[in-house]
Amino acid sequence: MQDNLIYFFNPQGVAVIGASSNSSKLSHGILKNLINYGWVGKVYPVNPSSSQILGLTCYPSIKNVPDPLDLAVIILPAKMIPNVLEDCGKRGVRAVIVISGGFREIGEEGLALENECLNIIRNYGIRMIGPNCVGTMNMLNGLNTTFIRGMPARGGIGFLSQSGAVCGGIVDHVVKKGLGFSHFISLGNELDVNETDIIEFLAEDNETRVIAAYVESIFNGQHFLKVCQQVSRIKPIIIIKAGRTSEGAKAVSSHTGALAGEQQAYSAAFKQAGLIEVNTVEDLLNVAMTLDLCPLPLGNRAAIVTNAGGPAALASDHLADCGISLAQIDAQTKSELRKVLVEAAQIENPIDMLGAADADEYGFTLKHILEDKGIDFAIPILVPQALVDPSNVAKSIAEQSAKKSKPVISCLMGNESIHSARLILLDGGVPVVDYPEKIGICAGSLYKYSIWKRTGRSDKIIALSVDKEQASALLMSLEGNKFGERYTRPLLYAYGIPVVPGGFAKTKQDAIKLANRIKYPIVLKVMSEEILHKSEVKGVILNINNEEDLLQSWDELNNRLIKYSDKVKIDGFMVESMAQPGQEVIVGMKRDPNFGGVLMFGMGGVVVEVFKDVAFRIAPLTELDAYEMLQETKAFQLLKGFRSNPAVDIDAVVDCLLRLSQLSVDFPEIEEIEINPFMVYSEGALALDCRMILN
Repeated sequence: MQDNLIYFFNPQGVAVIGASSNSSKLSHGILKNLINYGWVGKVYPVNPSSSQILGLTCYPSIKNVPDPLDLAVIILPAKMIPNVLEDCGKRGVRAVIVISGGFREIGEEGLALENECLNIIRNYGIRMIGPNCVGTMNMLNGLNTTFIRGMPARGGIGFLSQSGAVCGGIVDHVVKKGLGFSHFISLGNELDVNETDIIEFLAEDNETRVIAAYVESIFNGQHFLKVCQQVSRIKPIIIIKAGRTSEGAKAVSSHTGALAGEQQAYSAAFKQAGLIEVNTVEDLLNVAMTLDLCPLPLGNRAAIVTNAGGPAALASDHLADCGISLAQIDAQTKSELRKVLVEAAQIENPIDMLGAADADEYGFTLKHILEDKGIDFAIPILVPQALVDPSNVAKSIAEQSAKKSKPVISCLMGNESIHSARLILLDGGVPVVDYPEKIGICAGSLYKYSIWKRTGRSDKIIALSVDKEQASALLMSLEGNKFGERYTRPLLYAYGIPVVPGGFAKTKQDAIKLANRIKYPIVLKVMSEEILHKSEVKGVILNINNEEDLLQSWDELNNRLIKYSDKVKIDGFMVESMAQPGQEVIVGMKRDPNFGGVLMFGMGGVVVEVFKDVAFRIAPLTELDAYEMLQETKAFQLLKGFRSNPAVDIDAVVDCLLRLSQLSVDFPEIEEIEINPFMVYSEGALALDCRMILN
């Protein structure tokens, strides 16, 4: 519940502290915006140097401002903010928006100033947006606390952003295009109110049907994940994450460390929470518009209705890329279309009515397409030309869309001549894009969200039978931070993950005893904490069949390591059973500073970083999370059986992922852990090699 945020969006009175009569000042713009967009609450300029600004009585201090007063917007030098917050607390102000910059973004001094401000607002129970933000807009009541020029139309999209500049740019982009919003919220440095708070608030707002977010980082990733999993069941959340290529916490100690970067953690969290991630601001707006205006489809079969073949072909390609197929048009539907459309019209899908198609033909064709039970989407595309009025076509499309409960996503491929038509479509509840390649992500996201809404998902985490005490004792006994198979094997064993029979040998005699116990053929592996990947130094010998071969292999590995580097310290050798061939996969975990354990699954072996056929999720995993990880990879096709390769035990892989997930939650000191390869058989699986890093 975020009832305490209501004062940011529906206050009875707002004070602008630092208001100016100088029209070139940002605070003057804020005051004008509070007056100009229909908000009916009280506005109080605060400045000791003025008695009146824009016809409003100006007060020397927040202490002098009369009731009603709930919200203060502050735009003053950063060093003045703590004293002003103290005055706001004493006056009983419920919420503050600090526009001013000069805080953590400038370094340690600014961070210390933020901490001082945080102590003050907590002491008085004040909620704060900012600092270093551009304010908020509420299109539902006309409240505008920003200095941004213009205000979007009223609609169902609630938009939040950690960047004020992105807010301003989007407002300027949409202000005359008819795209409707309920709220615009710039969060700035998020000293107090953050993206998760706002998502919770918008979830409870009846006028907000879709939440769109621009983020650069997320505070408390686990809380964000839990909140979004709940909210996305109620209404869709579309998100764009900046900084996708950040090297961030890149590690080279394991395949998992190299692959499970910052962006992978974010994308994994977004998937688990049911969020729709996009890569561009244009896609963010288009997908939000589609989910705001369209009903959810029952399937993924689309029909394109067009007056131009080229754009329809482009749309078809991008629909396929996004999981939408072209529907088979019913014979009865085709028969009806032949009665009206010109003889040369193409009535297969895409339905090309040719360049002269008018509003009546669009309406007639859409009517029958939407009545066809084999079609889930209708996609009308219009390329303007001199003989047909786009506005009339738009009216016809909107009229037919309103009669059916199927989504209609339109494309008007143009600019100069389609402005009025675009407004007609949006006013009629039909999303509209300007290029055919943008239809795919809109339709695909709508379908993806419909699946999320329909799929029953349990948040229950299965408690597995593990020996946590044994694992804890092992971890406490270790010194250092990088550990190979010798110390990782018993940890996996304690958590019920099957490991290939074997053990560590310091001497040749130890090796002989181990080999006799586990039986030949065996494998000999060099153990050195200075060697990250044994394959790079040819540190493994397979298919050793007797004691003589074992002793010879021992000497050979020693010689190989001396040639590699005479400074490498060899700790000993692992002696293990020679495992039967199976399907190699990789499973691992890397800890992310925001989200915690990030689980990885993919195609195993030495080339995993080349193919990057991997999937990620955030711990703790549910069974469904684990199965979905597998299904995202090409390796899953191999697990199910491909050509001459038989199917293997998928449940054994899922069980391993769940156990690694539980291990990562139980022991946050484990920074990375990896099993590669994890050999999967028709029944069961074995960890053949493993390593870990402790924090």
